[in-house]
Amino acid sequence: MKATVVWEPSEDGLSFDGEMDNGRKLKLDGNGNNLSPMESVLISVGACSSVDVVEIMRKSRQQMQGCYCELEAERAESAPRKFIKIHAHFVVQGKDINEKHLARAVQLSTEKYCSVMLMLTGNVSITTSFAIQDR
Repeated sequence: MKATVVWEPSEDGLSFDGEMDNGRKLKLDGNGNNLSPMESVLISVGACSSVDVVEIMRKSRQQMQGCYCELEAERAESAPRKFIKIHAHFVVQGKDINEKHLARAVQLSTEKYCSVMLMLTGNVSITTSFAIQDR
């Protein structure tokens, strides 16, 4: 996997275009016009772990109709303003969702499968919770 990040000179001076070696692109900046690099990391935590939760729940033959992850993060007050804490709350929507299956899916994602969460382990306090919405 390879990527290139290119600074786009502009009046605000902090816009960057990221491009993967397969051509996929992402615009980031430090001025709030696009996602910041830290915002993209937080979203990546939720997306990566949600992929795991959905896949594990499907393998458990759970009838999911929706899944979303609400994230809340706390950053250090001074530079480097890294994440100190992240909480991920998973909400799974469906009929007759088994709570034990969901608890296990969240646990497996957090402890074994989510590469983004696992990269942060030891540097960031990560907690999780979940809820089921019956549909």
